[in-house]
This record gives sequence, structure tokens and C-alpha cells, in this order.
Amino acid sequence: MSDVVCPWCVIGYKQFEKALAALPGRFDVTVHWRPFELNPNMPAEGQDLREHIAQKYGSSAEQSQQARSRLSSIGESLGFHFDYYEGMRVVNTFRAHQLLHWAEEQGKQTELKMALFSAFFSQRQDVSDDQVLVSAAGSVGLSENDAQGVLSGGSYADAVREDQRWWLDREIHAVPAFIFNDKYSVLGAQEADTFVRVLTKLEAKAAA
Repeated sequence: MSDVVCPWCVIGYKQFEKALAALPGRFDVTVHWRPFELNPNMPAEGQDLREHIAQKYGSSAEQSQQARSRLSSIGESLGFHFDYYEGMRVVNTFRAHQLLHWAEEQGKQTELKMALFSAFFSQRQDVSDDQVLVSAAGSVGLSENDAQGVLSGGSYADAVREDQRWWLDREIHAVPAFIFNDKYSVLGAQEADTFVRVLTKLEAKAAA
């Protein structure tokens, strides 16, 4: 589970990729991105990031800056660029999750997820804006017309809400959360070594 405005979700996935690369050819992995909204009540206009962090977590300006610097450093080490800038805003992501639900049916969910991470964190784009979402879909080979239809019609809204409720009912209240084989959970953006140990344990259980 993750949100497209969650920096630790990017880092967690990149660490998971690193773990898989350390175990080449041993796992046939299918990734499903489940929806989680960090700020489900975020208004359409969003909120200034620094103001939001201070309000939600009680962080001082100095603590917030240190956290962003740490995220940027970790991101660079994993090949992802965080571009935190003055005036950056946190936005509502419900429509992004609807598009991701549709993209899964098209076999392009991970590609779209990474495009949206990049749009928000690296390209200073508003991932609550329909044109940004449609363009991201087009950038990974999805039909922009179909993507616009998904957003305009809201045909996946109920499915996303149901998926969110299902995981919340199972006490997943923070992201990233990695669920392996629908049974084993790893919470937080763990180091690659942690994922290597988990994968190796799952391999041993499957062989037992």
C-alpha cells in the first residue's frame, strides 16, 4: 500500500527493487499497488508542504528541512531525485488512485505509479490535476483518451474506496506497507537487506 505523495513509499519500493536485483532470477514477482490516502480530507487546492508537515506532525522548520535533506540524499543513492522547493504543495490523491486502479487492468500500474512519483517529487507537477494525470498515463503508453474517460466518469471511484476500506479494516494505517503473498507484512521503507531476508524466508517456506 502506498500514496503517490509519500516519499518513503518511493524509497521503500526502490529498496525492494535493490533486494530483487541482489537475488537475480530467483523470484517471479507481480507487484500490485494498493490505494492509501495520506490525507483523505485534503481540499482541492491542497496545502503548503511546510505548513502541512508542521500541522500534522508538529515538526519545526529545522526538523522539516533536515527530513527533506535526508530523503533527498537517500533518494539520490537509489536513483530517484527529490526536488523539494519553496511553495511545494501536498494535494489530494484520490483521482490518481482511480487512474492507477484502471492502469492495473491495462498491465501498466507500476509504470504509471513511478511516473506519478516522478511528476510530484521530481517535476513539480500537481498530481491532483487531470491533465497531469492524463499526461502521465500517456507517457507510459496508456491511451490518454481512455485515461480522461476514467477520470471524467469516476467509474473506478467505488472500487478504490472499497479497496481502501478493506486494508484499513486489516489495521493498515500507515505506508509504505508491503504485503507478501497476501499473508506476510513488512511495514515502512526498510533497507534492501531486510527485503532480502524476507524474500529468502518466503523462498524457504515455499520449498518446505
